[in-house]
Amino acid sequence: MTENFNRIWHQHAADLIQRGIDGRMVIDGRRWNAADGSLFDCISPVDGKVIARVARGKAADVDRAVASARAAFADRRWAGQPPAARKKVMVAFAAQLRAARDELALLETLDMGKPIKNSLSTDVPSAARCLQWFGEAVDKIYDEIAPTGDNALALITRQAIGVVGAIVPWNYPMLMASWKLGPALAAGNSVVLKPSEKSPLTALRLAELALEAGLPEGVFNVVPGFGHEAGEALALHMDVDAIGFTGSTRTGRRMLDYSSRSNLKRVYNELGGKSANIIFADFDDLDRAAATAIGSMFYNQGESCNAPSRLLVQDSIADAFVEKLAALTPQYHPADPLDASTVLGALVDETQTQTVLGYIQSGVDEGARCVAGGCRALQETGGQYVAPTVFDGVKNSMKIAQEEIFGPVLAVIRFKTEAEAVAIANDSAYGLHAGVWSRNIDRAVRVSRALQAGTVHVNQYDEDDITVPFGGVKQSGNGRDKSLHAFDKYTELKTTWMRIDSAN
Repeated sequence: MTENFNRIWHQHAADLIQRGIDGRMVIDGRRWNAADGSLFDCISPVDGKVIARVARGKAADVDRAVASARAAFADRRWAGQPPAARKKVMVAFAAQLRAARDELALLETLDMGKPIKNSLSTDVPSAARCLQWFGEAVDKIYDEIAPTGDNALALITRQAIGVVGAIVPWNYPMLMASWKLGPALAAGNSVVLKPSEKSPLTALRLAELALEAGLPEGVFNVVPGFGHEAGEALALHMDVDAIGFTGSTRTGRRMLDYSSRSNLKRVYNELGGKSANIIFADFDDLDRAAATAIGSMFYNQGESCNAPSRLLVQDSIADAFVEKLAALTPQYHPADPLDASTVLGALVDETQTQTVLGYIQSGVDEGARCVAGGCRALQETGGQYVAPTVFDGVKNSMKIAQEEIFGPVLAVIRFKTEAEAVAIANDSAYGLHAGVWSRNIDRAVRVSRALQAGTVHVNQYDEDDITVPFGGVKQSGNGRDKSLHAFDKYTELKTTWMRIDSAN
């Protein structure tokens, strides 16, 4: 059964590539080549082969997309629809994703290397749920009336902000796009989406599915291209009202600079992380803790901003715990992403592979002990694979403990006391996620409160839902994706003060 399943996916991939994947941008409801005709190769990390040629958008293309989005917002073809009507379209949009599940999952896997079973079971369903959830929420959010005196009526209302530029990364292309599109579109905005040049394919297909669901032309536009061209042009554009960005902290700084150099547009950055996962000796199910630590770290090849890449283990259990980690790691050896049993696929491209290998070498050079992995894998395939790697004896000052690697590399740091664990965990430029494992409820609450992170997991890691906010503190960014709080990023609060004269 599994062998047939694998053959089917390889055949689907061959058929898709033979038919040709449309890499043209989507503006004003139509497919377009780049204004200057430029293209770039979309190379699959699965085997290093070109699977599509994609329009290389630049400033002229961004201008056209923003003009389309502005015209759609100005004539209120979408913003002027009642919330219940927008909900209907958003729910239909989600249904389109579910109907196209196999196609979208295959595009996602071929484009950025994640296992097909993850694309099928997580990425597509989660993106659809996100779009539907925000659509269903928008007609259930009430505005406010301020508590004024009898001579006034003060209304506090939410209004769509206008044209939103969404710039998303390559690690979860479809899901990260949906986190922006869901609240931005449901609130009535128009959107210009710039996907990563490393994984643009599902974004282009999403735009077509939105049109098929009934979203008016011009409301959702997609301009693929490079960050220093299309991304910069979008962030600098004087007619873009807000930027929702997910990506590296380095690029997030540029987003703030672009805002200051243009129209002071709002910028919401969801950036990197170096999350600390703390295992106290009083936690009595170390097998589950070890399995969760490994599974959460190596999920999506470690290419997750919230990956628990710093594992803090209390001294008295550290030796035994590291043995458990080393024993579990081979289960995550990279394999064919189109194989149903694969749990760790390919890194997104050669550049990222070399970056990860460089960090592994720095760990060795700084004196950490590599207890598993530490090398490239499956080179004969032509793809981008790195063996899952575990370092023990890591000091928090080391490069592999301070910098975001974005690959399957876990750093084990030992600690003695609760105070030391908190100090190590907070000794980071980032503050996205953290984990605490303890059967002492007082300790769990105390440490959770002390950790500088947007989300703290207790006796689990990475359990999640669209109903809770996602985002961080410090250099992990600002604002929140997901949950009702995401509407804050894409709406303006307006006060309307009305004087009421007395009858006399």
